[in-house]
Parts: sequence; C-alpha cells; structure tokens
Amino acid sequence: MDSAQHHPGRIKRSLRHLLSTRTEAARVFPPATLEAIAEAITAGEQTHRGEVRLVVEKSLPLSAVWDGVSNRQRALALFADYGIWDTEDNCGVLIYVNLADHKVDIVADRGINRRIDPATWQAICNTMTAGFAQGRFHEATLEAIGQVNALLRQHFPSNGARPNELPDKPLML
Repeated sequence: MDSAQHHPGRIKRSLRHLLSTRTEAARVFPPATLEAIAEAITAGEQTHRGEVRLVVEKSLPLSAVWDGVSNRQRALALFADYGIWDTEDNCGVLIYVNLADHKVDIVADRGINRRIDPATWQAICNTMTAGFAQGRFHEATLEAIGQVNALLRQHFPSNGARPNELPDKPLML
C-alpha cells in the first residue's frame, strides 16, 4: 500500500489547504472587518492589562499539513514566533483562525492561564466557529474579542496607562 492510500485524510486536508486562497481570506476578513477588529482590541486593552493578538491563516504550509500539525500545535508555534508570550505581565492572548481547517484556537500566556480555564477559552472558540459556519465572520470575531476583553477586564483590570506591547491590527498569513 503506498502512502497516498495509507493517508487519505492527509490528502484531503492537503487539497483543502492547497486550494485555500488569499482572495477567499480577504473576502471573509475584508479591510473594514480588520479595522473593526483592531479597534476592538485597542479599546479592550485600555480596560485591562492583557495583550490580544488575532492571527488569521488562510492555510498551513503543505509540509505542516502532511506532517499532521494540529491547529493547536500551529497556534502554539505562532504564539512563540510572534512573541505573544513575551509581555511584561505574562498576559498575551493569541486568537488563531485557520480558515482552511475551519478551526479556531486560543493560546493564553501562563499568567492568564492561572485564572482562566481551557473550557472558557474553548467556549469562545465555539462562538467563532459557529458564527463562521453561518458566514458571520465579522460579527463572530468581534463577539469573541468582546468576550476575551471582558474576561481580561475581570481578572486583569487596568492599573493605569501602559505601553501597547503587541500590534492590535490582525495579522493575515
């Protein structure tokens, strides 16, 4: 049996990632949506000590797909690659959207994970994926950012002016 017959799931996933386009990503996250997201992140960060970063990826590199990299593994890698872990108060939060796999993951820094459990983050991810399934990318993303900001405001309220440590503008990969 050759590897193609041995890994039909990988082939299907590879095709989905290969066929995912920047045009489609720009259609579901147009400039007005990206601007609204950046504004929501900026406004939220005025009320808490967290640093929120949204990364939207149209597709994984094919080598990552073939190696079986999960959405969570990719989110953790991006959390490290973009220094989201490297904030003064250990309060970085990554919201990672993988358009080809139709999945969302949230990775929070250790300071935040001491107070907010994984089930809470998963509920926010579910808010996004349910909205995305209905074609409500703009609304679902803003709703999720609002939920993240509310959690951070509750557990890590602002203690005065501080520098913005991470870009608020969403990153489109």
